[in-house]
Formats: sequence, structure tokens, C-alpha cells
Amino acid sequence: MTMTRRGLTLGGAGLAAASLSVPLATPALAQSEPIKIGWLAALTGPSSAPAIGFNRGVLYAAEALNAAGGVKGRKVEIITRDTQGDPTKAVNATQEMISQLRVHAIWGPTNSGESLAVTAIMARGKMPNIHPCVVDSLIDPTRYPNAFRIAPSNTQWDDAVRAYTLNIAKAKKVAVVGDTTGYGVSAANASAAALQKDGAEVVYKANIDATQPDMTPDMLRARNAGAQAIVIWSVSTGMIARMLNTRATMGWDVPFIGHPSLASGEIGTLIDKPANWEKVYAIGYKNCSYDASGKLPPRNEELLARLRGKINLQDTLLWWVACGIDAVNLVAKAVETGGSSTNESIIREWNALKNYPGYFGDYSYSATDHNGFPVSDIVMSAASTGKNGTFALAPGYG
Repeated sequence: MTMTRRGLTLGGAGLAAASLSVPLATPALAQSEPIKIGWLAALTGPSSAPAIGFNRGVLYAAEALNAAGGVKGRKVEIITRDTQGDPTKAVNATQEMISQLRVHAIWGPTNSGESLAVTAIMARGKMPNIHPCVVDSLIDPTRYPNAFRIAPSNTQWDDAVRAYTLNIAKAKKVAVVGDTTGYGVSAANASAAALQKDGAEVVYKANIDATQPDMTPDMLRARNAGAQAIVIWSVSTGMIARMLNTRATMGWDVPFIGHPSLASGEIGTLIDKPANWEKVYAIGYKNCSYDASGKLPPRNEELLARLRGKINLQDTLLWWVACGIDAVNLVAKAVETGGSSTNESIIREWNALKNYPGYFGDYSYSATDHNGFPVSDIVMSAASTGKNGTFALAPGYG
């Protein structure tokens, strides 16, 4: 069988028995061994929400592929290491995967701070790497010819957030808040600079430790500075929930606009009351947004039907799950079409990928462009409208 449009049924005839002669023993073994995908996942720690969702998709995709016979008869094996969001742990896990476990490709990390620490290591090891991290510098086909992005870049995210903040929310005085991770710092700096370039006044800017228990001082400073919107760059749902609770205590109805984690189901369990989640607008995607009748685009409506009863979508986002599915399938697709699981073959196949129909997006890469996500699919979602990990569009869209 070949890869279907849904990307979940790979198969193939069994391989011929290996020759008993010594010269053919090693290649035969290589063509029958499992396809090992290293998975660098921050499954615990303050930034774990995205990786938990990604992980559900990763496991689902691997199980589906293996149930259909694998990739040309080869099983898919997921080798997971919990990095806890710690760059040092990510470095150690990456080195283990390259030198000891000898995985065929690495998916992740899911945190840009970690990815900044390991991208050069993977480049030196010529390890095929696909990740959803948004910091722009992580993708550079010249410096990192092995690294491919499966999600939008932070510039693309920031463009969508800024357009909504200035043109739809009509905020001209903005507070920009990030956490203290490498991602939070770089994203907040870039966002503030772009807002100012477009004529907004950044009246307050801060990077807050995600474990800080009391958000009152920072929220008071933002309000006293006259902020008309708060732009958030953090994956920490605990930090975001404490800010939303503080906003309610202050009686301040300023909108929150920004990172997809603003719409994580975990926030619903952490806020003091549902009303605290109103006027919160998170980065979202057309293919994970439902229409007035509550329906997704056909491809993902079909996926949702298959996921029911198998994956919990009440406390995560569909795009995280879909992205995890797509990552595994992109590795499998490269092995299937290239006929090999070598580093060079996987990278070569990704460089030639055109309009691959994933669930998160339709991906295209080339040797000179490793940003594969379609920019037109980025929208803003009403964060509190979550239903099976999907959302209604934020107010103001036609």
C-alpha cells in the first residue's frame, strides 16, 4: 500500500529474506529494523501542555501505521525522552539519541528554548529533525540543512496577533508579556519591536517567571500604564490562568491576545470562574476552526470522528494532536518514498515535499525553504469556545 491522503495507512509487502552471506547481512538488517523516531517531549514541568497534546497524536499515528503493516513492512518505534522543558536535559537526550540509540529522525523539541540548545548538535550529527518551534532563527537551510519546521514561525504568529490587536481590537497602547524561557524572551522582544514599528505604543513590557505566584504587581503596572490590550507570549497555562484571575479581581476587562496556550483546556481548570476566560483571543488555524454549524473542514471532521473514544480532546488542542500525527507521518512518508531510512534520504525527500496533505496543514519544503506551513491558515480564535480542541473564530472576522 502507499500513503493515503489521510497519511495514516502505510504498508507494504514483506521484505525478502536476508541472504546468509556476510556482505548482505547488514543491509538486510537495516531494511527490516524498526524505523526509530526520537521524540523530545516536555511532558512534565511548567511548559508541558503542548507536548502532552503532541504526544497523543504521536502515539496515535504510530499505532495506526503499525496496525496497517508499518512502512514497507517496518514497524515505527517512538523513543521518548521527557525533557521537562529544560535545555540541558534536551541536550543530553539529543546526544543519547544520535550516538547511542541511533534514531533515524528526531521530532521535537516542542519548546524553542530547548530547540535553540540542540539544533546545532543535530546539524553536526546530520540528524533529520522536524519540530514545531517558532523562533525564526531555528530554521536556516544553510546552517541547519537537516532541520524543518512543521508549524508557523514566530514572525507569522506575531503578524497575526499584531494585525488583530491593531486592526480589529483597535488597541494602540499595548502591554507585551512573555515568560522567562528563551522563547518567552525572544518572542516578547520581537513582538514589542514590531508593534512599535507599526505605530503602537508599548506602554509596558515584562518577562515573568512562570512559577511566580502573584501576578498583581505586573498587572497593576500594565493597567496604570494605560494598556488597552495585553499581548501574551508563553506556553505556561498556570501563569496565564493566574493573570486572568488577577484581571478579574482587578475588575479590568482588557483583552488578552496571543499565544495558542491562551486557549488550552488546562486554563479552564485553573481559572476561578468561566467568565475569567472571556475576551481572550489565541492564535488558531483555519483547519482547526469550526463554522457556524459547528463543523470543521472535511479532512479534520473525518479525523475527529476517528479520534472519538481514543484520544481525550477536552484538555488539549486539536492542532497539537494533529501536528503530532503529521510529524510521525512525514517521517514515514520520507522513508516510504525514498526507500531508505538513512539521514540523507529522509532529508532529500523532505526537500522535495510538495503540498503534503496533513491535518494541521498542507506542507511544502524545498532545499532553500524549510518553513512548510501555509501562512494563510493562521487566524485568531475565541479562547473560551473550545470544543473537542477546536474553536470558533475570534470576533471581527468576516
